Amino acid sequence: MPIQKVLIVDDSKTELMFLSDLLVRQGMVVRTAQNADEALSRLSEDRPDLILMDVVMPGQNGFQLTRLITRSPEYADIPIIMCTSKNQETDRVWGMRQGAKGYVTKPVDPAELKAKIEALG
Repeated sequence: MPIQKVLIVDDSKTELMFLSDLLVRQGMVVRTAQNADEALSRLSEDRPDLILMDVVMPGQNGFQLTRLITRSPEYADIPIIMCTSKNQETDRVWGMRQGAKGYVTKPVDPAELKAKIEALG
């Protein structure tokens, strides 16, 4: 099933705008959330085909939120790509252990992100 609806979770308005613009130009419908509470609210309102997840956010971080979503029977089948400035191999491994299907470091390379999304779809 092709990915059409994406939820972007990031506390940076700049990143939200950059990623939203990138995905909209690829024909996707984008919703955004700036923290875990907003993300969970968006999930219940309109189920996305994919979640792009930042790690460093106030309150619950992206690793914790990814674990919560991927272990929830209701949302476990929604793929998550971590999209973060945390660029250590241990961060990538930890993100994947929380249930992420992909890991992209910032600044995001549009071609890399597109390839990861296409691999999921």
